[in-house]
Amino acid sequence: MDRSRQGKSLDLGRRRILSVGSKLLVGAALAPSIVPSSVLGLGGKTAPSNRINVGLVGNGIRMAALRGEFLKKDGAQVVAVCDVSARAREEAKARVEEAYAAARADGSFHGCDAYNEYERVVERSDIDAVVIATPDHWHAAIAIAAIREGKDTYCEAPLSLTIGEGRKVADAAKQGERIVQVGSQQRSDESFRRAAELVRNGQIGKVHTVYLNLGELPEPPVTVEEAVPEGLDYDRWLGPAAYEPFSKARTSGDADAGWRCYWDYCSRENSVWGAHHIDIVQWALGMDGSGPTEFYPAGHEGIAQPHFRYADGPAVIKNHPDGKEMIHFVGENGFVAVGRDGVLVTEPAALKTTNPGRGETRLEVSADHQENFLEAIRFRRPAICSAEVGHRTASICHLLGITERLNRPIKWDPVKEQILGDPYASRWLDQPRRSPWFL
Repeated sequence: MDRSRQGKSLDLGRRRILSVGSKLLVGAALAPSIVPSSVLGLGGKTAPSNRINVGLVGNGIRMAALRGEFLKKDGAQVVAVCDVSARAREEAKARVEEAYAAARADGSFHGCDAYNEYERVVERSDIDAVVIATPDHWHAAIAIAAIREGKDTYCEAPLSLTIGEGRKVADAAKQGERIVQVGSQQRSDESFRRAAELVRNGQIGKVHTVYLNLGELPEPPVTVEEAVPEGLDYDRWLGPAAYEPFSKARTSGDADAGWRCYWDYCSRENSVWGAHHIDIVQWALGMDGSGPTEFYPAGHEGIAQPHFRYADGPAVIKNHPDGKEMIHFVGENGFVAVGRDGVLVTEPAALKTTNPGRGETRLEVSADHQENFLEAIRFRRPAICSAEVGHRTASICHLLGITERLNRPIKWDPVKEQILGDPYASRWLDQPRRSPWFL
């Protein structure tokens, strides 16, 4: 593939469409009624030659929401979907074509391809961006493949299953000069941004404790082998993960059960909710390029819950004993608590309406996480949650999981990205991958 497209807003090879558009423009003088204004970029519509062509990989519950968002974007065109379930990918293809058909005068549209293999999506030269919403154990491999093929990439959080994987994704994005947006959409929510600004600007004094409400997933169910459903490529669903007999419980996309309960595919609640809430803690503390230095299992230092500490910084404790908001920052002079649906509670109460003053930190404003990604592609600027930022957050999720599973403290060097003084724990920074899905 021609790598000359790297560092440019769109694949210049696709600009051949512009020449077609210019011919249509000439023809329009003779027969204007046959040329829709949208083809020419008129009427507030984006011309096809300027749209970002998108491929969607992993069309389960989460992608259904993402797909709806991208279908609403005039500046994007979904041209391919991919899933290892024939039913899921054909349903996704139908939803895409129905949405575009509804916007056409003739009520017809056929322009979305469906694939079983993600490789077929990332190798297409006409696709500019890939959106990934598979189970976590597939995130890194698909993201790296997309980046290496010159695609900008939107990857649901967490960015990786292991710290080793995450570092490879972040390095690939940097080396390939690709835009990566991690789906930590709380950065594009006003309440979370305002909470982070209040903490960053010292409005509650030095923060000594943060509570994260991550919940607790049930233990993986004991299952018996079941017949693989027709149309499901189960071997590819497992991919790099160790082989296990098929069961519906294992592969379910249920947000509170299914594959998210298994360490083979996910860091459980540490990444399901942790990838979102820890990301905001990092943002609020100004630690996007770094991280904590100590991780502790439940019961250590008299604290009932697993937790971690920043050097000369706060203790971040998993789950608030009183079930407070999603994230609860406690400082010397008050607190800031924030949740979804616009929840923002402060003490003193007046802080809720306090804006950053002159000389104080103002964090990037984004009201739409997917549009932020598309704008980053157009203008070749970092997305609000880049690969490096997403990797740092995911690393904390995984370290929290490691200390829980080993049931002992871990010391972490966020500069060298190494576990200190514990060779056995260090082995958990990555894990073997099943052939042939090596990175």
